[in-house]
Amino acid sequence: MSHWIVAPIILPSLMAPLIVLAARYDMTLQRILSLGATVALVGISILLTVAAAGGTVEVYELGSWPAPFGIVMVLDRLSALMLLMTSLLALAVLVYVVGTDWDRRGAHFHALYQFQLMGLTGAMLTGDLFNLFVFFEILLIASYGLMVHGGGKLRMQAGVQYVIYNLAGSTLFVFALATLYGVTGTLNMADMAIRAQSLPEADMALLRTGAAMLLVVFAVKGALLPLHFWLPNTYVHAPAPVAALFAIMTKVGAYAIIRVYTLVFGPDAAVTGSMPGDWIMPVAVITMVVGMIGVLAGGNLARVVAFAAIGSMGTMFIAVAAFTPESTLAALYYMVHSTFAAAVLFLIVDMVQSRRGTCGLQVLPPIAQTGLIASLFFAGAIAMAGMPPLSGFLGKLLVLDSVREQGGVAWIWGAILIASLIAIVGLARAGSQIFWKAHADETTDPDGTMAAIPAQPVALPVAAVLGLLALIVAMTVAAGPVTDYMQATAGQLYDSSAYIGAVMGH
Repeated sequence: MSHWIVAPIILPSLMAPLIVLAARYDMTLQRILSLGATVALVGISILLTVAAAGGTVEVYELGSWPAPFGIVMVLDRLSALMLLMTSLLALAVLVYVVGTDWDRRGAHFHALYQFQLMGLTGAMLTGDLFNLFVFFEILLIASYGLMVHGGGKLRMQAGVQYVIYNLAGSTLFVFALATLYGVTGTLNMADMAIRAQSLPEADMALLRTGAAMLLVVFAVKGALLPLHFWLPNTYVHAPAPVAALFAIMTKVGAYAIIRVYTLVFGPDAAVTGSMPGDWIMPVAVITMVVGMIGVLAGGNLARVVAFAAIGSMGTMFIAVAAFTPESTLAALYYMVHSTFAAAVLFLIVDMVQSRRGTCGLQVLPPIAQTGLIASLFFAGAIAMAGMPPLSGFLGKLLVLDSVREQGGVAWIWGAILIASLIAIVGLARAGSQIFWKAHADETTDPDGTMAAIPAQPVALPVAAVLGLLALIVAMTVAAGPVTDYMQATAGQLYDSSAYIGAVMGH
């Protein structure tokens, strides 16, 4: 089993250059190779998730160099869950891209896509902080190429803004790593967890400084206020299928916080000097509220969905900030749900844009397949807003229940419920403007531009959206087994002895 652990990284890292070298001028072959590799990634992820479900922590030592001297990849329940979520999302988005010919609008889409998957899977499997930084940079480079795919002035401007913000975060990441290495002498997370507990009091201030800088870096990646400014324009101006894949990007920041602050520093005040949740909770609540107000402000459908994604990150971080097994269970369940729900809505944004020529919220004549797309939007909006009967409702109930013992719980509950109401109103208004108020009056299309928009493909794009919605429904129907797995995952995170023992060979 140990060799399969590195396969999710090796597979896309080999497929990307193969696509460039062997299939640069053959789009059909590029699609076959990319889809084949992504399907294989789904299969490997399922295999690893089944293996991790038993509770055993597996370690792969590159070059057979043991930790902390060598590079290690670690498979536990959390990394397996993240891998499975990433691979399923990647396959659905890739099917949509192929079905809509988005990959023909620029160069090297499939190679960049595979490099993006390499960065994502590597970040979720790595056992040391330096390689977490390396995989973050692979993500940044590939995601920039994907974001400007197809060109355009606004897309390029948003891409530059995206890179600048993330490079600033990367620079701070390097400072944090240097600080932590200087005080502990290691960047292997398991080894650092051991050494952090035995540091002399004189070195604890530096350790806490490094921990605080890491928290800021991960907050940038997770789009927490006030470090979220790069995200709205990124989501609005990126190609919508790419924005759907980017739904996983902010979750990498959340994953890093959960991993590092349960394993290395611990969720209590023993190492960091104060509860990291004390810093995260207030900004998470504000992020959620501001995100949902952005949904209500509207403007165009892409911006509505972008702010809904920001609001969902705030909801998830409320659960993360509590740092208890119950709240981490809620955070993981809501993380998976919100990733799929955001991806559904971004793909629907592209369907609307391609048929209307705009995703503005003005009233225009009905679009092709308007009933089908309206139904898909209705289901996606229910999921994102957290209304019953889909998994968003269960996820928010888990979040509400998990923070009952937190200080100021009345304010937290009130903020979540009010934000949910705002999301319902904002998404309903956007949907009614685009779908239900649309009519065939020629005065809404005096120059006939709507009639000039060519017919759009239906089968594969709709199949991709339905596949993601099916995953949301499956999370609802199988909520018991899913939460059992996530409960075991949270238990493994808060009892890190198995992880440390597997990595360090104890």
